[in-house]
Amino acid sequence: MKIRQIFAWSMALLALMTACNTATDKNTDSDSTATAEAVVNVYTHRHYDVDKQLFKKFEEQTGIKVNVVEAGADELINKLETEGKNSPADVLITVDAGRLYRAKEKGLLQAVSSEYLEKNVPKTFKDSDNQWFALTYRARVIVYDKEKVDPKTLSTYEALANPEWKGKVLIRSSDNIYNQSLLASMISSVGTEKATEWAKGVVANMARAPKGNDRDQVKAIAAGEGVLAVVNTYYLGGMLNSEVEEERKAAEKVGIFFPNQNGRGTHINISGAGVTKYAPNRDNALKFIEFLLSDEAQEVFAQANYEYPIKPGVEKAELLKTWGDFKADTTSFEEMGKRNKEAVMVFDAAQWK
Repeated sequence: MKIRQIFAWSMALLALMTACNTATDKNTDSDSTATAEAVVNVYTHRHYDVDKQLFKKFEEQTGIKVNVVEAGADELINKLETEGKNSPADVLITVDAGRLYRAKEKGLLQAVSSEYLEKNVPKTFKDSDNQWFALTYRARVIVYDKEKVDPKTLSTYEALANPEWKGKVLIRSSDNIYNQSLLASMISSVGTEKATEWAKGVVANMARAPKGNDRDQVKAIAAGEGVLAVVNTYYLGGMLNSEVEEERKAAEKVGIFFPNQNGRGTHINISGAGVTKYAPNRDNALKFIEFLLSDEAQEVFAQANYEYPIKPGVEKAELLKTWGDFKADTTSFEEMGKRNKEAVMVFDAAQWK
């Protein structure tokens, strides 16, 4: 009798322990899932206050915490390579098509399926394999000294190499990705030989050795160092609405011109995002990118940072409307990425510092 009782008690205890272990396992799984659902880790090259505002809105709306690592695009790409399968990153955001292309070529992104993105991102603004999606775009335009240049004398990027502009052109260095993508699009359109001639001609016409960012080129025009510069539209928008008086005054001295309107169109570039290959929070990453392409987020990008929205139907900022519509170059962003190395070689051949 005692043996049977002991056996019964032993079996009851074993059952209780099994139940407890099962409950513990379930709780562990639940906690793990909850943790995964509560976070998205973002590696971003964008460094704007508007992004921080949007990340906070995403957190408020979804309960998903956004962890951010900010660095240059190349640094982030190298970081993803080094981390490999152990990378905590879920999303990569960069400010140039060439970097998105490079990340894809290195196998650092993954294809995603999203009915929302399929419907709301135009085909020309996403990767052919759905590995990245544009968030905004900006035009690379010519700005000119209103007092010294008649805009009727302006026409194309190619014309910047004409002798009449000798000693008058201001532009960033050849290691700037915006210039590399501009040249890559030109190589695609007119060929390497003509693109090389253009680069050499621009070097001969430079008012000074390349230095600074796009804002510095505008300031140099205001200071009388040159009369023409090549800049991205959102920089000029930011300067015209800057809290810094020096920036506002400098920007007010220049006019904006969209080149190549009678030909291939004005060069545009994008900022974009992709889900990383080993994203530990893949679903959250996709939700995050979809949010950045929502009406709400697109309007914030447009109104606060003077970028052109990607999603059809979202209004441009009033300032951008005053600049008018323009014909955009239709060279694919993938093509620009493929031509990046060739563009760097052309810059080197032209001795563009």
